[in-house]
Amino acid sequence: MKQSETVQPCYCLCETPYGPVVILWSIHEGRPHILRILISMDRVTARQRLEVLFPDSAPSSCGEIDCIMDGITAFLNGEDITFSLDVARMDLCSPFQEKVLRAEHGIPHGRIATYQGIARHIGSARSARAVGSALAANPFPIIIPCHRAVRSDGTLGGYQGGLKMKRSLLEMEGISFNDSGRITTKEFFY
Repeated sequence: MKQSETVQPCYCLCETPYGPVVILWSIHEGRPHILRILISMDRVTARQRLEVLFPDSAPSSCGEIDCIMDGITAFLNGEDITFSLDVARMDLCSPFQEKVLRAEHGIPHGRIATYQGIARHIGSARSARAVGSALAANPFPIIIPCHRAVRSDGTLGGYQGGLKMKRSLLEMEGISFNDSGRITTKEFFY
């Protein structure tokens, strides 16, 4: 049976060690594509965010989305998983944000980059704050592991799931911190 384009977004929800995670998806060009991934924040769960941001979405899944959700769950349990960007609707991002997100996606497990380093990498050396803003609005957290970007001084910066989750994800990947909460490595990917 051929799947047609869906206008109404669907969602799939699962529980993780960091609270609920929601994949918001629809059929685009004959295949399931992710529109957004919602992770739970300090005081607001992904389910609550879904109800506010996408009240007309319907619960549904398919084999491809189930496979991605299984990968997200495994990732949040510490497995080294790399996701394909083919499943994400990158075309919904601005050209600048897409460049930032693709650069961030290229940072391997166990490595980190600075916002400034990413800005230089994409050819916008004076855009470290804009890089931070693009990552703060990352519609695909986990698939694009934006927890791997930190400030040049080794402090964490921000993260949609909160700083506790960001630090925990980095520690699971082998990144260590000193007593003042700064990253101990001086070797950055970008």
